[in-house]
Amino acid sequence: MAGMVDDVENGLFLRKFDVPFWALSHVFGKNPMYWYRLEQSLGRNNLVGTTVRNIESIPKDLGADEKHSWIKGKKTYVATTVGGNCILGTAIATDAGEKALTGAYNNFKYEAQCLNPEYSPRTVNTDGWQWTQNAWTTLFPHTVLIACFLHVYIKIRDRSKKKYRVLFKQVADKMWNCYNAVTKAAFSQRVRRLHEWLLKEVDVPEAILKPIEKLHTNVKCFSIAYDFVGALRTSNMIDRLMKRMDRHLFTTQYFHGNLVSAELNIRGWALIHNFAPSNPLTVKKYVGLQSPAEILNGHRYHDSWLQNLLISASQGGFYKQPLNPL
Repeated sequence: MAGMVDDVENGLFLRKFDVPFWALSHVFGKNPMYWYRLEQSLGRNNLVGTTVRNIESIPKDLGADEKHSWIKGKKTYVATTVGGNCILGTAIATDAGEKALTGAYNNFKYEAQCLNPEYSPRTVNTDGWQWTQNAWTTLFPHTVLIACFLHVYIKIRDRSKKKYRVLFKQVADKMWNCYNAVTKAAFSQRVRRLHEWLLKEVDVPEAILKPIEKLHTNVKCFSIAYDFVGALRTSNMIDRLMKRMDRHLFTTQYFHGNLVSAELNIRGWALIHNFAPSNPLTVKKYVGLQSPAEILNGHRYHDSWLQNLLISASQGGFYKQPLNPL
């Protein structure tokens, strides 16, 4: 970075809230490209190695999804991996096919295994897109894929909440009753009962019946989460982080350069998200831990969030064994 931490810390903190570069230039001096390049420079670091302090702290239960975006008007997809409320992987795929997504998610695999060569996630929650699931199966054959229950609900809600108000309310209540089941057997039984109840109803619209039939047919893809304590049953974590990403991309009107500069941009933003201080109420909730990275690691090197990021990113965030003194 071409600047002293004390001079740029506040400006980069405001990038968490997508304050434009020209505004940073107006308030803190320099020119807009100076602030742009500072953020880009952060993206050169290993996301996993910078964010995660110890090998044991790499989250075993992940969420994965793609954010639709554009580079100079051309459709692209930001393949995103999250865990422990941190963004651990972002890479841009030129299409949403299996080959492109496998290459994009392979960036996370490479960076995670630089920290721990034996690393393989225990579970990954996805929205059900076949090529996303195939990509993770290719990269981590022993990882268990969990289908997102929330996406079933959202699909029904978006198509029926207004048009079939009364029936939707009944179905929604029964669906969340299924979700709240304490055991795997109880969950499967409640889904079965929900499906049977719908079949007995008269004139059930396809917008409601088809998603429930799919839930019933693929119930094992949802219920398997009960076998892993702490596994993500919904995409809530990644959806929450991708809302921030969506706001970031919208305020910049998406990407304007090439694939390399686009990846540096989104990776730099991800590290700022992981290390910049959270809302004071959140800090109080976690007993003084100031950022998602601090909460994940239970540790910080320095009280300054940017100093903490830069120390964590020493050696580019890549873990290297100490030299043999002999």
